[in-house]
Amino acid sequence: MDPTTVTLVGALVAFTGVLATAAVAYVGKRGELSLNSLSTLTDELQEERSSLKEEKALLKEEVVEKNAALVAKDAALAQSAAARAAAEAEITRLRLIIVQLGGDPG
Repeated sequence: MDPTTVTLVGALVAFTGVLATAAVAYVGKRGELSLNSLSTLTDELQEERSSLKEEKALLKEEVVEKNAALVAKDAALAQSAAARAAAEAEITRLRLIIVQLGGDPG
């Protein structure tokens, strides 16, 4: 082998090494970018999840408060209905007394 052929073969081997290194670097950089994108997306999703959990807790608290208010209103309505029924019973009793005494309850 003459020196020109050896040099040419050496240059081809070196060139192949440089191309392989460039390809590995390119693939590695793409992988790094993909991991960074995935990491960023994961962080964003975790923040959104945290925000939604807080919103859910607030809404749950609001529902509990409104439910308590409805229970109080129901109790007030039941008390009012009982008072009205008692008043109607008293009116009926008094009308009956009026009729027994010979009067017109109308």
